[in-house]
Amino acid sequence: MVKNAPYNKDEVMQVLDLVMDPEIPVISVVDLGIVRNVEFDDQKIIITITPTYTGCPAMDMIRAQIKMELLAAGFPEVEVKQVLSPAWTTDWMTERGKHRLVEYGIAAPLPRQSVCTPARFAEEEAIQCPHCKSYQTKRISEFGSTACKSLYRCESCREPFDYFKCH
Repeated sequence: MVKNAPYNKDEVMQVLDLVMDPEIPVISVVDLGIVRNVEFDDQKIIITITPTYTGCPAMDMIRAQIKMELLAAGFPEVEVKQVLSPAWTTDWMTERGKHRLVEYGIAAPLPRQSVCTPARFAEEEAIQCPHCKSYQTKRISEFGSTACKSLYRCESCREPFDYFKCH
């Protein structure tokens, strides 16, 4: 069934909340904070997104998923724009999204980063293990399974885990 304009922004956001990050399938693009704006132009819905990193390889898939979900929900015309400025920040993530990261085994960005840049100071940051909750952790690599995460190891439970880096 095709929806008729005017559209409801809350309804669009509910559909966007079904679009999961292809690299972290437990967090939606809404919870990740990459959906920056929803606009309406006659029959067209314009969604503006910002990648977590410039050149993020997941953005093409995310754009396609956003379009497919909205079209499947009955919205007749969808445009997805990508903007790089202002740059994405972990401050845009929802608390629900951060909680889902931890449940999935990824340390969420700290509420208040004490050390973010330069990278050589990042080892001083106390990152809590998502498995045993210990702060006795050590960064193994600046890059984890994706560019937006670092790889850590817990010195208490000895488990490796990704940490979603601050921006």
